[in-house]
Amino acid sequence: MASSTDPKQKSKKNNNEGVIRPSIAIRMIRHAESKNNEVYRTARHLFKGGTPEFDVDGWNNYVENNRSADPDISSTGIQQAEMLKKYLVAHLDNQSSHPIRIITSPMRRTMETILPTLENLKGDAEIIVNGLYFESEGCHIKDQPLPGMNQHAIKDFLSTATASKPPSFVGFDEDPSVGWYNHGTGPETRAQSEIRAAAFYMWLCDYLDLQLQSHNDEDDVFDAGVALDEEKNEHWSDKLSPRLRRRRTAVLVGHGDFMSLVLKRIVAGFGHHVENDGIPHRSAFTHVNTGITELEYFGNGRFLMMHTNSTPHLQNNLSLLTGGGLKDGWSYLMPRDDTMLYEEVTSAFADEHEKHVMEQVGALKNLYVSDKKKGSLLERKNSIVDEKDNKIIADTSISDKTEMIFVVKRGLQVAGSVSLRNGELSHMAVRPSAKDDNVENNLIQAVRNHAAKIGMKEISAVVNVENRHFFEAQNFEPSSDADNLYKLLIVEDSAAALSSML
Repeated sequence: MASSTDPKQKSKKNNNEGVIRPSIAIRMIRHAESKNNEVYRTARHLFKGGTPEFDVDGWNNYVENNRSADPDISSTGIQQAEMLKKYLVAHLDNQSSHPIRIITSPMRRTMETILPTLENLKGDAEIIVNGLYFESEGCHIKDQPLPGMNQHAIKDFLSTATASKPPSFVGFDEDPSVGWYNHGTGPETRAQSEIRAAAFYMWLCDYLDLQLQSHNDEDDVFDAGVALDEEKNEHWSDKLSPRLRRRRTAVLVGHGDFMSLVLKRIVAGFGHHVENDGIPHRSAFTHVNTGITELEYFGNGRFLMMHTNSTPHLQNNLSLLTGGGLKDGWSYLMPRDDTMLYEEVTSAFADEHEKHVMEQVGALKNLYVSDKKKGSLLERKNSIVDEKDNKIIADTSISDKTEMIFVVKRGLQVAGSVSLRNGELSHMAVRPSAKDDNVENNLIQAVRNHAAKIGMKEISAVVNVENRHFFEAQNFEPSSDADNLYKLLIVEDSAAALSSML
């Protein structure tokens, strides 16, 4: 018998072969086109949205007079919902176990989107109306909140889905006569939408984890990556044909912007950060009306994204592809330049910075520290460099409590960084796109301030021909100790001197 230290056994164990990975199939679907989508598209055309001639007042007046707090789907949306029904009924009846889990927003347009499917499924479905899953901004008209549909109205609305049990409700008031947005005080703010997205993401993970834990020996939760001999003629891309083994499936019917907020948390796991309160994140997902994103859930917050924004049901009628282009206003989810260019300088020991910051610092070093034509200003003397292609292949100085790292950040993005260890500046790197934005000067000033605060007398840097003028402009002077070694004497200003005396 091989011992526990047998390298062959350890290798076999480490590569996870033979580990069973059961998962649940997830389908996230955006609602069909709503009448509000029509209003915004028309307004963008009439008032030249996104152009220098944009008539803001005309836009606002038109939208205010024509939008609804909780709109129905449009005539185009009705066609999309019908096409979605034909696809989903075949897909779910042939490949999903029953009951199918349907999680929907409480807004009318999502329920109108999925209702034709619910009315035609051969098998039963469990419907959860989640009061956290509504669209960003909530239910309002002319900035005044409306309560939205209550539980009684929603049950009546979904009553034609005869194969389904009466819906259950999550995130609603205990009083079933109270509407889902009864708590609203007006349009929901961006910060409130982000908080709600975090709550929904956590609820979703818990709901799916309980599904995985409760299946016991039921045969609808299994490792779909293992193919049986009897399944050799089945192909993963065929979404309509009957399957030997039907899978537990959850279908989420929601909204374009809020789906994006949830998907960002799915992709980032629990590491998602909001960069600036009240301002959109720098990345987003888009979906056309009735676009489908497919995921697999493996438990404990582990999602595998299989496809995003697919529309197999609309491919034969491109006129029904609506709501997914830049002309539909998605670019407004991108924060403005003045927000993204706001800079802050932070400093901490290398092991005290957040992990995402150190990942970016490492990327800056790998890209630019030894490339004199790009962002590099300094190399550390004890870096090992491959002379053949001038790339750093190892850094013999391990980041620890003796290395202070200074970074210039724009939100969560690092624009530049520099290290200070034992009085020596090194590894200064700045993104080429930020070279004209005073990032280098801000880094040096931050180092000066830190050195003065801790009583450091001088800072040294090994410079070269390309960066010598920069350091001379920062009052670094040549040292007689070694070639290319420059030093900066630290002079405490009166405030720092006074602080050190107190």
